[in-house]
Amino acid sequence: MFEIPIFRVLIADGDAPTLASLRRVFEEDDRFLVGAEIDNAAGAVAGAVREHPDICVLDIKLPGGGLSAAWEISARLPRVKLVMLTGSDDENDLFAALRAGADGYLLKTPRFDHLPDLIAGVCEGEAAVDSTFVGSLLRHFRTREPRWRRPVSPPPDGPHPSGADYGPADSRLTSREWEVLDLLSEGQSTADISRTLTISASAVRVHIAATVRKLGVADRAEAVEVLRGPAEDRSDN
Repeated sequence: MFEIPIFRVLIADGDAPTLASLRRVFEEDDRFLVGAEIDNAAGAVAGAVREHPDICVLDIKLPGGGLSAAWEISARLPRVKLVMLTGSDDENDLFAALRAGADGYLLKTPRFDHLPDLIAGVCEGEAAVDSTFVGSLLRHFRTREPRWRRPVSPPPDGPHPSGADYGPADSRLTSREWEVLDLLSEGQSTADISRTLTISASAVRVHIAATVRKLGVADRAEAVEVLRGPAEDRSDN
């Protein structure tokens, strides 16, 4: 007979009604056993060390510091999963929670009925981030470190806009250079791009010059042509 896995969960929230709601949704689900319910950060750490739960569900604003509790639990019990609950859409809290070792970051709701499925997924190795924060995550990882990639080469018989070979050996563009090139292709001026990306006009010009050099083209117009591809391919659109 198929056995339903039982996950031991520690719940911690400084608000008594919220703590009661969390306890209810987990107690009503056969996949979970509530090992401890705590109302402060120090108690959450002590409870985790004592109970060794499979997962801790912590309020980020837990009295005494939900993030501090997450840091200590993840350091002392690296196998224990952590999910942070928040009532705020502040993306700085999201990144702080992830740095503290959180496997999930979810907005609080009035009933928490959706929570057991998400928590079970985290216990089984998935991540759980509220959809509200997905855009913030994408923006963060797209801009945090330079991303490098080469432009797609034209077909062997397709002419390069400048008539030269397709760029120098190192024609990789950074993520910022791609952003600038994309905005150029939309018809934005240097000043427009400066406002869009909140960088100086001189920085925009530096990125354009680097892009032109790397692509081995004469100017920004030819760089945009490289992005768009051969003219005969565009005529079909």
